[in-house]
Amino acid sequence: MILVVGATGLVGNDICRRLAARGEPVRALVRASSNPATVQALKDAGVEMVVGDLRDPASLEAACAGVSAVVETAAAMPFAFAAGVNDINTTDIAGVESLLQAAATAGVTHFVYMSFSRGLDLDFPLRNAKRRIEARVRDSGMTHTILRPGFFMEVWLSPAVGFDAANATAAIYGDGRSPISWISTGDVAELTVRCLRNPLARNATIEMGGPEALTPLEAVHVFEEVAGRPFTVSHVPVEALVAQQQAATDDMGRSFAGLMRCYAQGDPIPMDETARTFGVDLTSVRAFAEATCAKLPPPVA
Repeated sequence: MILVVGATGLVGNDICRRLAARGEPVRALVRASSNPATVQALKDAGVEMVVGDLRDPASLEAACAGVSAVVETAAAMPFAFAAGVNDINTTDIAGVESLLQAAATAGVTHFVYMSFSRGLDLDFPLRNAKRRIEARVRDSGMTHTILRPGFFMEVWLSPAVGFDAANATAAIYGDGRSPISWISTGDVAELTVRCLRNPLARNATIEMGGPEALTPLEAVHVFEEVAGRPFTVSHVPVEALVAQQQAATDDMGRSFAGLMRCYAQGDPIPMDETARTFGVDLTSVRAFAEATCAKLPPPVA
């Protein structure tokens, strides 16, 4: 049995579905407050449900019973963040440490932890939490795999951060000239599933990016070619991001500003060898742009 924590999230949900489609026994840890439609869809896909919370150690013990592998993808930010209640300290640090303890006690033999790229390495709360938990995972005594994806296309090439293909506008952090290996969340999910059965992933830290490193300005150009119209580009200076991080009043604000500063610095990740090792065809920015633009209504003349 494989336990997926963060099963209603963007990547965790996809991991559950891919495992179930392969006939793997998979259990999803969901909170009592999880979206009922999302939970039902996972049930319909053949995923076993268990109700629990990273902040409730007793529920983690029950969730880990009879489990051979744990895949941890949960995070407090951005959607469930509540300072002092469900935040980086309570969920991403204390909660995952409780999960590690429960997994080790239950005899779990493989722990997979979703961190993020080594290139995201400035001083901010989420980065510091990820690196702390990586060390805990390595010291857990369990066979482990630490996955380090870079910038998700579905987030950083989307309206959520100012990249709006529907309106042909793009906010760029920094000068936009530093390459980033944008990765699709679907590719992250597929690589995760394959790591569970590939011995080369045991006790390994795996950097995960897309098939090419494009600068943000190059990514805009790809979208312009696909959409057939120019984008209006605005820039957020690095100095403004530093000031934003310093002025933020909570860990989520500080972490978002820190991530945008990392974006400005770039995050190229060589992926040829990893793609060959795990047999994955990675999604290009152009393929993502084509899929995105195909869903958009035609521009108003």
